[in-house]
Amino acid sequence: MNSAICTVFEGHYHYGVAALSNSLYKQGFRGTIYVGFRGDLPNWVLKGKKEPIGKWDEAIILNPVEGIQLAFLPLTTNYSLTNYKPDFMQELWEGPAKNAEALFYFDPDIVINDSWTCFEQWVNCGVALCEDVNSPLHEFHPRRVGWRNYFKNVKIDLTYKNQTYVNGGFIGLVKNDKLFLNLWIKLQESMGPAIGGLENSIFLNQTYHSTITKMEGFQIFDKSDQDALNAALEAYNGNISFMGKEGMGFGPGKVIMFHALGSPKPWDINFLKRAFQGKVPRRLDEFYLKNTNYPILVHSKLEIKYRKFSFKIAKLIGRFYKV
Repeated sequence: MNSAICTVFEGHYHYGVAALSNSLYKQGFRGTIYVGFRGDLPNWVLKGKKEPIGKWDEAIILNPVEGIQLAFLPLTTNYSLTNYKPDFMQELWEGPAKNAEALFYFDPDIVINDSWTCFEQWVNCGVALCEDVNSPLHEFHPRRVGWRNYFKNVKIDLTYKNQTYVNGGFIGLVKNDKLFLNLWIKLQESMGPAIGGLENSIFLNQTYHSTITKMEGFQIFDKSDQDALNAALEAYNGNISFMGKEGMGFGPGKVIMFHALGSPKPWDINFLKRAFQGKVPRRLDEFYLKNTNYPILVHSKLEIKYRKFSFKIAKLIGRFYKV
């Protein structure tokens, strides 16, 4: 299958882009990873070659190893980047990724932990999505009822499908399901006035500080893009293929990708400091470290060696002291 991958980032999340890309390569993905970005690029990206790609005249192409390339595409939108995911995917499918049979989006704080073949099989089952840590939301949960009432006022009818509430950090779909992206975009644009504009989200300067306008009563859109994504599931008539909480490491079972929710991110953690606070290193931190050195190296070899050593010591301390 001819598949393409995309992600978006700004600021220190470039470390996550590198680890995500490394994990994809190690699990067998070969092709192009389209990276939408805003702001300054780190030095490891600037080693790439400038060349135009579609509407992007100032793209940077990086070929870290044969078989995979990263295309860094500057984004000029005023949207919060988390709200720009479906728009970016649509632009890619209408532009440089027009020949891709399947398109996948991953947040830049994800590393994958299963073969790429599994992902391509999964996406042929329907729009591929993972259950969120805050799932389930039952049929008459105030958030779901709130979505139905809100979108009914803008002439979009939602029909309850099931109680699964999905995470907005990953989506995969084949071209025949492209209509789903159109729905997601439409619902986000309709949601915009309720959150004070799509430039608002739960993130401020890459940290978890919401800028979303508060609503009276239940906050039905406090996750912005993720809530619109889940509402889109109720407006869509095609097949949806759900993976449970285990898919992103939120629950017991087979983990196919580790998603580092919240903060600190794995690249920001002082393992020894946290160990003396009684906080045990997480599996997702371990898998981040396993994907920091090849084919893209963004930490120095000495730093990687020290971080792996401090992780082991912190894990040992955690056997005797944790809160």
